[in-house]
Order: sequence, then structure tokens, then C-alpha cells
Amino acid sequence: MIKGLGITTVWTLDQERTRKFFTEKLGFEVRTDLAMGPMRWITVGAKDQPDVELALMSPEGPAMDEESAAALKTLVSKGVLGAGAFRTDDCRGDYEEFKAKGVEFIQEPQERPYGIEAIFRDDNGNWYSLTQRSEELDFSKEFAAPPER
Repeated sequence: MIKGLGITTVWTLDQERTRKFFTEKLGFEVRTDLAMGPMRWITVGAKDQPDVELALMSPEGPAMDEESAAALKTLVSKGVLGAGAFRTDDCRGDYEEFKAKGVEFIQEPQERPYGIEAIFRDDNGNWYSLTQRSEELDFSKEFAAPPER
């Protein structure tokens, strides 16, 4: 039985630069950093969420053919990949802190039906939502499973 998501991939053109982005600008911690033959395995994660990691993966390596690696590098370079949504208790405060550290925002904090959201890019151009959920919105009730037939 699946227990939940443990690791997800963030594509990077420079693993070291991306490691520094997540640790120095967003305050993540390095969970794993080791050489595995021709590739480097780096994972980072939010300090308050030890069970979820981001694997900072390069398209170059033994697991991907040249054509696929080139296509993925092009997509990463264009900044068209959305890599996820990060939850926060203070979207506006985090926006100010991250912006002061040089994080590029493509959307300032805005009120949404589900809360307050800002959108930023990592050092590769991947974009992320930074979301503070509305207190009055209860997702467990709003999106509950339909009744059995």
C-alpha cells in the first residue's frame, strides 16, 4: 500500500548551483549528497517535513538517452516546467525574505479562492507556487470522496 510521496524530481542544469539555491535562499537542508558512479545523487528538503525530498537531477547521465536529455535541457532552459507548490504560513513574509535573497518572483502574493499565492522560479527557471491556505477552506470536506453507491 502506498504511504505517500517520498521523493520527487527537480530537473537542473547545474546540481551544485541548485543545491545552493534551495539551501541558501529557501532554507532547505541537504538530505543526501553522494556520487553514484557517473552521476551525483543530491536530495534536499524542508526542515519541517523530513519525509519528503526533492531529488536535484541532471538530464545528463546513464538513465537518459541523448535525444531525451537534449529535449529536457531545452524545456528546463525555457523555464516552462512547473515543479510544485510549497505550503507556507506567511506567504507575504516569505515573499519579502526570498526576494531579498535574490529569488525571482513572476507573481507577487495575490488573494486566491484557496488562500494567498506567489509564484517564483528556481535557478533553472522551474516555477513553483508558494501558497498560504485560507483558514476557512477545509480541503478534507471540500474534496471528500463521493458517497458510495
